[in-house]
Amino acid sequence: MVATWLWMWAGTAHAYVDEACADWAAAGPPEDYNEQAQQDYLANYFALTTTFSPVHAPVPHEGGHGSIGLDVGILPPVGCPHRLVLNYTKTEDTNKSPVVPRPSVSYSFPTLGRTTMYAGAAYVPPVTLFGVTNVILSGELGVGVALGEVLQLGGRFHATSMKTVGEIATPFVEGGTAFDDLYVASTFGLDLMVGTDFDVVTPYLALGWTDASTFFYIGDDNVVTNNYHPYFGFTGSLGVDALVADHLRLGGEFYAAPGGYSQPVKDLENVSPASRYGHLYTGRFRIALEL
Repeated sequence: MVATWLWMWAGTAHAYVDEACADWAAAGPPEDYNEQAQQDYLANYFALTTTFSPVHAPVPHEGGHGSIGLDVGILPPVGCPHRLVLNYTKTEDTNKSPVVPRPSVSYSFPTLGRTTMYAGAAYVPPVTLFGVTNVILSGELGVGVALGEVLQLGGRFHATSMKTVGEIATPFVEGGTAFDDLYVASTFGLDLMVGTDFDVVTPYLALGWTDASTFFYIGDDNVVTNNYHPYFGFTGSLGVDALVADHLRLGGEFYAAPGGYSQPVKDLENVSPASRYGHLYTGRFRIALEL
């Protein structure tokens, strides 16, 4: 799922450029292009693709019930302006998988008054796909309150840890020797939620703040590339949660991470705004068996 990005290699001769990005490369980089900003964007982008957003209502189940199912996150392809590196002389192979699937479980503890606490988790075991092996572990803890017959309010904490091993930094020359690399990312955040329970369907809105950290080790030359501007900023979800025929749980949401505030570890000239260091707009879905 997480694919390839910046490889800091001295020199630019004979670098491979994807035909789809040939026109962009020929036009050259924009005036505010910066190699470090390009690397930080890609590092943050793939961390954001695996954040554990709710895909459920503020009260995900009746007390004492839960679900087991599958979450599927859409992974939008990275465009040429961010795939081109080394001063627009080389493209990175970032678009290997269009989705991020992961099995998930959720459980709501017995309701106390109008308050329901819940927990959820998702896990991707070490499966090799498209030449890389990914492990993803996510979890959430939350509380929802039913106010009246319709209105729901809630809050949740979420966290994700992911690791990818494989050919992440592609060879400088197409067809060159490939080495395994290591990409590690972690995210965590807090959300406030509001929803309206219309029996079968519950539309909801989640607004929160998320932090991302990344680590990237390049296997061919034992170099660690630093993320000088890790994502730290707003995230939001707008979606619907539905229980069909008492046993089929369906959910879908639009997820946004428009760009975060980052206290620069390394000042970069002519690089703005903060979304230059990573942003994501995507859809996420859940299908589950209600227990």
